[in-house]
Amino acid sequence: MDKTKSKKVNVEIFGDTYPFRTDGDPQELKKLAAFVDKYMQRAAKRTRSLDTRKIAVLSALELADEYFRLKKDYDELVELLEDK
Repeated sequence: MDKTKSKKVNVEIFGDTYPFRTDGDPQELKKLAAFVDKYMQRAAKRTRSLDTRKIAVLSALELADEYFRLKKDYDELVELLEDK
């Protein structure tokens, strides 16, 4: 990554601020952070846990589950289109 072109962006996830550098659009990184924060907030409400690591792991599992379901749907659609 070329540091002269990268932009420094601070994002907040679950009450903690993380500094990043990005070559892309800083707003996109902020959207991603907000998305992750939303999952962590939901996991925290469901588990009523104060353990940030546990909340992060539960959020990661939920995101992975969603990703795999969407990937399966996508693969099935691609297969249908290829059969035509």
